[in-house]
Formats: sequence, structure tokens, C-alpha cells
Amino acid sequence: MPYITDLIWLMLWAFYLVAYLYVVIVIITDLFRDHRLNGWFKALWIVALVFVPLLTALVYIVARGRGMAERSQAAAPRSVSEDDDYRPAPSVSPADDIAKAAELRDAGAITPGEFEALKSKALGHQFYGA
Repeated sequence: MPYITDLIWLMLWAFYLVAYLYVVIVIITDLFRDHRLNGWFKALWIVALVFVPLLTALVYIVARGRGMAERSQAAAPRSVSEDDDYRPAPSVSPADDIAKAAELRDAGAITPGEFEALKSKALGHQFYGA
């Protein structure tokens, strides 16, 4: 029976440790996002997190919680839009894809074999190049 209670306490303390580490990571991330805060104050917050961890985390969240939310919301749309920039645009039609590939071939940007591969792909055929 004592082993079960020890296991429960171990799981509880492990949960608290993981939750605290998450809070510390969020606080440090927020510190580096804040461009208005002086570098010395950032260092002071980090040193305080090391030596008085629970009290510092609580004070930081209470004192700077609104700013944390604003900086987090400001950073969120940028990450989504950057991902969208790298997605290829959908194809309008196979004929347009073939015409673009022909322009690239005529300009010498791609080889005739690559043109055939693009043409085959645009038409929906499998191509296992030579």
C-alpha cells in the first residue's frame, strides 16, 4: 500500500515540475519578445527566476500578464502568414501548367526531360523519368 501513495505523490510532483517548467519557458519567451524592456531588467528577471522561482513566476504573471497576452497575440498571425507564403499556388488548369513549363523550357531554365515530367504531371499521369 505505501508504494501506491508514493507513486501518486511522485506523479503529482512530476506534474507540478512540468507545469512550472512550462511557465518558466513562457516567461523567458515573453521576456525576449518584449522590445520595450531593457536588457538589464530581462537579466534581472531571469536571475530572479533561478533564485526565487515560484515567487518570481507569480509576480511576473500578475505584473506583466496583460502584456504577455498582447505580445503572444501579436506574434501569432505572423507565424501563420509566413507558412502560407511557402505553399504553392493551386493550379488553374493543366493547359496553363503546360504553357508555363513550355515557357521555362524555351527560356532554357528546364531541360526537355523536365518539361515532359511537368507535362505528364499536369495531365495527371505517373512519370518515372529516365
